Amino acid sequence: MANKERLDFAAKRKYADGADVCIVGAGAAGGVLAYELAKEGLKVVVLEAGPFWDPQHDFASDELATRRLAWQATRLVDGANPLKLGHNNSGRGVGGGTVHFTGVFLRFHESDFMTKSVDGVGEDWPIRYQDLAPYYDYIEREIAVSGPKHFPWGPYNGPYPYPVREPISANAQLFREACEQRGIESVVAPLAILSAPFDGRPPCINRGFCNQGCMPNAKYSGLIHHIPKAIDLGAEVLADCMVTQVLTDGTRATGVVFDHDGESYVQKARVVILAGFVVETPRLLLHSATPHFPDGLANSSGWVGKAIMPHSSQDVYGLLPEEVRLYKGTPVLALTQHFYETDRDRGFARGYTLSAHGSRPVGMASAIATEQQNGTMLWGQNLRRTMLDYNWYARITLVGEVLPNPDNKVSLANEKDEYGMPLARVTFSYGENDKRLISHAIEQMNELILAMGGKPAHVVEDTAHLMGGCRMGDDPETSVVDSFGRCHDIPNLYIAGASTFVTSSGGNPTNTVMALAARTADHLVEVMRAGEL
Repeated sequence: MANKERLDFAAKRKYADGADVCIVGAGAAGGVLAYELAKEGLKVVVLEAGPFWDPQHDFASDELATRRLAWQATRLVDGANPLKLGHNNSGRGVGGGTVHFTGVFLRFHESDFMTKSVDGVGEDWPIRYQDLAPYYDYIEREIAVSGPKHFPWGPYNGPYPYPVREPISANAQLFREACEQRGIESVVAPLAILSAPFDGRPPCINRGFCNQGCMPNAKYSGLIHHIPKAIDLGAEVLADCMVTQVLTDGTRATGVVFDHDGESYVQKARVVILAGFVVETPRLLLHSATPHFPDGLANSSGWVGKAIMPHSSQDVYGLLPEEVRLYKGTPVLALTQHFYETDRDRGFARGYTLSAHGSRPVGMASAIATEQQNGTMLWGQNLRRTMLDYNWYARITLVGEVLPNPDNKVSLANEKDEYGMPLARVTFSYGENDKRLISHAIEQMNELILAMGGKPAHVVEDTAHLMGGCRMGDDPETSVVDSFGRCHDIPNLYIAGASTFVTSSGGNPTNTVMALAARTADHLVEVMRAGEL
């Protein structure tokens, strides 16, 4: 970087001499924290590894061009079921994964917080649904979630702040009709996508490029909601700044080191919050080891990086006798949680959500070409002939609970990246309960395709929504942080986001990530005002 550019960057830093709070990561959790803490007058700095996107110029109606919205850095993967990392479970840039998520906005159920007590599997969280209920309420109002008047599963049954999205897609309508035929209740999905004007933003026009970035700004993202509001309240957001180390003085965090355009800088802060991707937060903690913390920061328990959990996310594509046109409408417009809670007669614990899930041509072709459940690959003329029938395919997607296993983990590899940090090694294998759940879900999806009058044609392996790796708990021997995300070992170091999840649930996690962040913000304001930090 040229000397003038270095001087320009240094000059524009608002809190170069120190901040009250430094947040690493501007995704779902980081955006909420930045807004809520800045609202209380705290000096907040947010460091984001990726760019500060401009929806009007950086997003496009182009599946290939917008792959850059994901965090595509090299990671090493292994285990019996190596994870495919990228667009389906991470974001790199202000807004993080919210920039390109589908917008599905579900609450966890009461049982999700106590799977060990209720079902004898997994672990109990140190909190219960009631602890998060007011924060779910707050977040859903804050971003105007659209959803049904009555949601039939779990402790919250509606109504949502904004009415359901209308009209729904043909894929969603066929899914709902098939569910009804089979005696399965379904709903139009709760979505962080506007069904009417809100906060200067327009309602959704069913453009359908939610996973490529919403150019009209009808879909929520931290990029266009929480982060701009935080900046207006005085927060500083520094994009293209990769944090490479958390600094400590032996017992407390003092700040972070970050790289911007090849130059290294220090950001000091009273409190440091790691709100990054599930792979990156453990990597940073392990890499920041010191003589006082030889096994990595916040890792006296040995649980940093352990018990990561994706959602099993298999797809079934079915060929129908009528046109469906999967590209039309918001990707997910209908779902069922009929199979969400444990039913031992099924042969496994816990459960899942099934969604009618649209797909664009490149996405579908890529999926069916390489990820068949039976191990076959579809290439050349066979792939071309299949895709000629693209408009006649329906798609159903699983969001299945994966149980925590300490052998599924993020660790450090010997190889290093351009910042001199060890690459992450991500190890994952399904357990027997996970496999039985997947088999049951695929059977149900096949039956729904048949009920649509179609023929199940392609079963695609996939995962999504990575969680865990820095789980919360009351016991410092078996967890990394407490229920507010405060590290047991370092009192002014916090972790926010899906990294702190104890179990994965059978539903999309973004609502819970944001509710937990709002709860942590309230806690931080209280303890900082009391002079405890």
